[in-house]
Amino acid sequence: MKVTNTSLTGVKVVEPSVFGDHRGWFMETFNNEKFKEVGINIKFIQDNQSYSAAKGTLRGLHYQLNPKAQTKLVRCIRGSIFDVAVDIRKGSPSFGKWFGLELSAENKKQLLVPKGFAHGFITLADDVEVQYKVDEVYAPECDRGIIWNDSTIGIEWPTEITPILSAKDENALTLKQAANNFTYGE
Repeated sequence: MKVTNTSLTGVKVVEPSVFGDHRGWFMETFNNEKFKEVGINIKFIQDNQSYSAAKGTLRGLHYQLNPKAQTKLVRCIRGSIFDVAVDIRKGSPSFGKWFGLELSAENKKQLLVPKGFAHGFITLADDVEVQYKVDEVYAPECDRGIIWNDSTIGIEWPTEITPILSAKDENALTLKQAANNFTYGE
């Protein structure tokens, strides 16, 4: 397993070791002991999966407020996505900055998105499936979102088409307007 730090402190790219032969391949997508060895000590408690039928489906930017904030370990198991994390920790040197990369069934990369970051993705193909682990259950009362095209964040989404959005995501607030109880260093 290879773990790479990104430009946002705490956000990491995880590349599992893949073992293949003439029959196909095998990989461990999560191994608690191996994660601990590289300094990732998170108790994941739930696995989630989403399916998006059409290219250009945009989900996010989502997060949950404390005390139900979530760390996510995201991977794409069918098709490909452009996955994004945005630092929303007040006082952080990278507040409002974003990191994004392509996750695909082919490259098998995963993105670790810690608490204090908003998360979203856009599908780069039709028929996309995404799986992610979380360390806290879904709490509707803490569920929040930031509009995908907030100009103060300036995410460079890799598509020329109009994104397909849910009503919730279409009506999300800007980073400045959105409720946020995250503080850098806490």
